[in-house]
Amino acid sequence: MGRKQLYIGCIFALLTLIGCGEKKVPLAETSPKKDQNIRHATGFTVHSDNDVTIIEVTAPWPGAQQSFTYALVPKEKLASMTFPRDAYDAIVGTPVEKMVVTSTTHIPSLEALDELDVITGFPNTDFISSPKARELVDNGQIKELGMNESINTEIALAMKPEVVMGFGINDTNKAYETIKQAGIAVVYNGDWVEQTPLGKAEWIKFFAPFFQKEQQADSIFKEIETSYLQAKQLAQKATEKPTVLTGGLYKDVWYVAGGQSWMAQFLNDANADYLWADTEETGSIGLSLEAVLEKAQHADFWLNPSSQTSYEELESVNVHHKQFKAFTQKKIYSNAIEKGAKGGLVFYELAPQRPDLVLKDLITILHPGLLPDHELRFIKPLQ
Repeated sequence: MGRKQLYIGCIFALLTLIGCGEKKVPLAETSPKKDQNIRHATGFTVHSDNDVTIIEVTAPWPGAQQSFTYALVPKEKLASMTFPRDAYDAIVGTPVEKMVVTSTTHIPSLEALDELDVITGFPNTDFISSPKARELVDNGQIKELGMNESINTEIALAMKPEVVMGFGINDTNKAYETIKQAGIAVVYNGDWVEQTPLGKAEWIKFFAPFFQKEQQADSIFKEIETSYLQAKQLAQKATEKPTVLTGGLYKDVWYVAGGQSWMAQFLNDANADYLWADTEETGSIGLSLEAVLEKAQHADFWLNPSSQTSYEELESVNVHHKQFKAFTQKKIYSNAIEKGAKGGLVFYELAPQRPDLVLKDLITILHPGLLPDHELRFIKPLQ
């Protein structure tokens, strides 16, 4: 991005408790705090403490019993500060200029903040769908790092990133430990744990302080929030609530979205009658084909039938799919049709950051006529 690499030696020194050769002043413990307004996300908090921005991630993965706290400091101030030993899980100089990210959900926020150029590495780059990010992959700026659970640490360390934005299902990742031991900040991001559409989207405010772009993130999110809430209000004008089935078979088990899940929230806001809305699960529910047929054979719509993208393919994997009303009436829609250049699913990359477009897709599908000018972006009819 053309910015000079400043204070990298001092950052490393602070993290390894080696002095930078300048007189440092301790961080004041009684300095005024200003909380950032986080309205929907529940997995992180942000507040300013004079020149320091403190980010706490309270839900890095489902069921986490620990939280992580990160101190972000302007690079020109970093060399003159000292921090209590073990007070933070990482100390990061801002604005960050080189970052490794590990989930496709990280990419849209960086793109919206005009910070794609900071990405130097990614595990399994074929999953990336963003055309702009793919250009950076193709020209070698974003390098392949293998798989997230076993990142190629040799390549990652050679890049000398200031931050590795981590994605984890638990606290066991040997690659991250190796990276931290080399003096590079590993920051856990739990955007995928959020269960509400606007909660996921609000994680753009998590990324913003790393680039000193809090105001820009606030503005971006406000537009998304307004668009979403207006669409939700419009959906209430529908005179009918169509019944909806979700999911599909995987190794003889049918996985439907739980009643407290991200997708169930979308369906509720789209004014649909989701047949599993009264369940408590925040993830998926495994059922038999017979149980699904009994409850949802006559559902008006069927959404996201596993990876199948055509009626012919759906019938070929299991002939019993033809027994569903949504199959015979051709009212099956999938989030697996729109793919990136290398086959990555656009829905799982961009939809968390643009829930307003997902909701508008659902309203267009379930309530034809309410949004006559909307073109389906993520959820499209089976072929």
